[in-house]
Amino acid sequence: MAAAAAAWWGRLLRGARGAASRRACSTGARARAASAAAQELQSSGRGRFVLEHGAPFSAFLMDSFGRQHNYLRISLTEKCNLRCQYCMPEEGVQLTPKSELLTAEEIITLARLFVKEGVEKIRLTGGEPLIRPDVVDIVGQLYKLEGLKTIAVTTNGINLTRLLPRLKEAGLNAINISLDTLVPAKFEFIVRRKGFHKVMEGIHKATELGYHPVKVNCVVMRGFNEDEVLDFVDFTKDLPLDVRFIEYMPFDGNKWNFKKMVSYKEMLDTIKQRWPELEKLPCETSSTAKSYKVPHFQGQISFITSMSEHFCGSCNRLRITADGNLKVCLFGNSEVSLRDHLRSGASEEELIQIIGAAVGRKKKHHAGMFNISRMKNRPMVLIGG
Repeated sequence: MAAAAAAWWGRLLRGARGAASRRACSTGARARAASAAAQELQSSGRGRFVLEHGAPFSAFLMDSFGRQHNYLRISLTEKCNLRCQYCMPEEGVQLTPKSELLTAEEIITLARLFVKEGVEKIRLTGGEPLIRPDVVDIVGQLYKLEGLKTIAVTTNGINLTRLLPRLKEAGLNAINISLDTLVPAKFEFIVRRKGFHKVMEGIHKATELGYHPVKVNCVVMRGFNEDEVLDFVDFTKDLPLDVRFIEYMPFDGNKWNFKKMVSYKEMLDTIKQRWPELEKLPCETSSTAKSYKVPHFQGQISFITSMSEHFCGSCNRLRITADGNLKVCLFGNSEVSLRDHLRSGASEEELIQIIGAAVGRKKKHHAGMFNISRMKNRPMVLIGG
């Protein structure tokens, strides 16, 4: 196995350097970038990891800590029909001109490349992905990619009832719906728009069409909705939901404050006082969620503990923003424009090398909640949820 891995790694590096060399005359800048990326791959320590563990997964999507990135989140748009306080600054955001956003063809080209290298799950995000007119067609094109096992979407649910039958037919496997309150008046305060009943209708439509579980994302903020945690747990009694309580995270413009954050342990203690029989559920190694279930309830609850107990050590996620930038960490401010390389005519080999170098630079873990709050990063709406 080690000998085969060594041969494979050698071919990979020789191919990376060779591809760059063959194009050196006509595309000097791209070739230099690809060559640098190949050298970075060789010196990153991933070669040693592959020799020790074999080569079942593309080295380009494996970082220097051995994390295999088989999950890609693609933002389809920066626009949204809500204005959630934790996601979008009150004054709004400067949107990228349409000509600088990825086209459907570019999205599929990049998705095909990542799937070829080992990505098995793609999640479509935004902004609000379901306001993009070609979203059903994009799902249908993704469904044709051999090797892709899961196509998911994260939506605010406003347009879900209308579009879900077509999305399901096109190949959509999984749904996350954002809902931070079960009180209509409070909904309007948090998202600065109407639409509570449309979201609820979308949740019920998803369960009717057989999505199991339907994941409901709830960002818990002190002074806003921490008093509804028990109501959300009760919401799982008769519906196949996975209510995911998300710790409030800092992004540009959302006025994050440590005092607003409700830790998962605080929420868990509150829930156990009401349901002491709460059961811990097993989870996959790469899961971001700590999951629990009240016995005899149809659904379950989970906690996304990005702030109080990060899960960086098992992270398998990469992100592409709507304007085509690759982010290897949600909380990192380092980005690489795949759009620019794609539009300048970069070959598949060159793109893979550039992606591999970016993945190789991924840090062991994020900077911690207090440092993150002081770092320059995009607002969440411009990253993709």
